[in-house]
Amino acid sequence: MEFENLQVVLLHKYPKFLRACCEMINEEWRRSETARMMSLQASCDDLPTSLILIDDNNRLLGHCKLSRIPSIPESCFVETVVINKEMRGKKLGSFLMQHVEKYCKDVLTLKMIHLSTKGQENFYAKLGYNVCGPISIYGVIRSTSENQPKSTINKVSNPVPNQEKQGLPPPTPPPMPKIDLNEQKIHKTFMFKYLS
Repeated sequence: MEFENLQVVLLHKYPKFLRACCEMINEEWRRSETARMMSLQASCDDLPTSLILIDDNNRLLGHCKLSRIPSIPESCFVETVVINKEMRGKKLGSFLMQHVEKYCKDVLTLKMIHLSTKGQENFYAKLGYNVCGPISIYGVIRSTSENQPKSTINKVSNPVPNQEKQGLPPPTPPPMPKIDLNEQKIHKTFMFKYLS
């Protein structure tokens, strides 16, 4: 495949690809269409952002989402990397990731990239990614401002009435969840790469 015909662009600059992108991702990882569309529509110039791979015939070939890592502001989390099933095996995944890395370094001015994968460890290792410990993309970005209060936790006075004082027994605990011991846990491998 000739790569000159390809470009990696911001999804929010090309909203006509939203529906096709949603369908392509949901073919790989099922999720409610509404939730997927909301995630895709959150794409912006900063983070989170979705990058898509298109050709000169306006065909959607691939997608990648970048999200903020609150605990590592100099990095982002790469997720939902997918190439159209009909176009796999043509080095498009590598092409997309090279452009994602360039965007992260040149536009977002990041120093590294993190991701998780199930089964694509060799692909990412060939691109220079190394295994690392788990990364959480949840949390808050801490401000270095001295005007911010040290503790933002509000204490609630007596949120639950003291049942011992009322002579009532404690409530019964909820039932234990049913666990299928035959179900295999699929572990994610976390990886990272320094952008040079």
